[in-house]
Amino acid sequence: MIKLFSRPAWTGIVACAVILALLPILNLLFVPGHALHISSYSVALIGKFMCYALAALALDLVWGYTGILSLGHGVFFALGGYAHGMYLMRAIGRDGVYQSHLPDFMVFLDWKAYPWYWSLTDNFWYCMALVVLVPGVLAFVFGYFAFRSRIKGVYFSIITQAMTYAFMLLFFRNDTGFGGNNGFTDFKRIIGFTITAPSTKAVLYLITLAFLLGALVLCRWIVTSKLGRVLQAVRDSESRLMFIGYNPLWFKLFVWTLSAVLCGIAGALYVPQVGIINPSEMSPGNSIEMVIWAAIGGRGTLLGPIIGAFSVNGLKSWFTAAFPELWLFALGLIFILVTLFMPQGILGLAKKLKKNQEAA
Repeated sequence: MIKLFSRPAWTGIVACAVILALLPILNLLFVPGHALHISSYSVALIGKFMCYALAALALDLVWGYTGILSLGHGVFFALGGYAHGMYLMRAIGRDGVYQSHLPDFMVFLDWKAYPWYWSLTDNFWYCMALVVLVPGVLAFVFGYFAFRSRIKGVYFSIITQAMTYAFMLLFFRNDTGFGGNNGFTDFKRIIGFTITAPSTKAVLYLITLAFLLGALVLCRWIVTSKLGRVLQAVRDSESRLMFIGYNPLWFKLFVWTLSAVLCGIAGALYVPQVGIINPSEMSPGNSIEMVIWAAIGGRGTLLGPIIGAFSVNGLKSWFTAAFPELWLFALGLIFILVTLFMPQGILGLAKKLKKNQEAA
């Protein structure tokens, strides 16, 4: 079995996980103003970053290890969020502005009843199944026809971007039953608990952390197994792999579908913590940002995209507050500089510096 993380790397992962797990606990235990208090804003922000990190990890599985560059992972993220959002909207009950059993946007649009595809969405576990099945089925069907037709490279990237753009336009329509451009918001509770309560936020945060760590372990197990070696062979020379008797279709389809499911789970965890989901999450720009997170952190490393997601979004939070109109220019400049001077990303640079230090 191929060794992926060194002992110091595992030590760092465990230390970071412990520190991250302590943050919501410190938020609950200590009052504002105390030296050890962590603000609710910081907890929510880091929870959001962990959702982004899970999405970046999912993308790294297909891009970094299989060589499939997707510019449409934003649609899987958003579909997972919408699937969970449907339950959260049903959980509002009659506490909305119009005090109807229908969501406020349906009342505003003069809908008289839920459309058929909202059936059973008042059941939490049914919606959790949708979180997995909707992105997974879409990815499987899309991937089957694309990979069977041997579409790859830039052509595959373009059609994934077209797919997410088409879904964005569809969900912007008011008559689709998903809230139009406003999407879903104003959530009240989740499985009976007040969604804005600090304790609920802490639990959602810790669940997100658990899923991120679980996905990291799962992805490491895959890429260090015989399956992972085949996936890397697909990335390095698919034609040679076919020549020795392998059919890449099912390997690519498996990792593509798994990546979409992980991205959908990230979206489902994102929605209750941020409090909104709308079609802008499907914009091609969001999918491109995921690629930038992976590239800046270091693709093909698993840890790199997680580091990239935290680094880029941390910088974005500061930059958009200080210089909001300049953020996209800054992001483009960072991506160019990383591509030119750090092609292996932050993690690759760290490994190179360590190797030079050992050589000296």
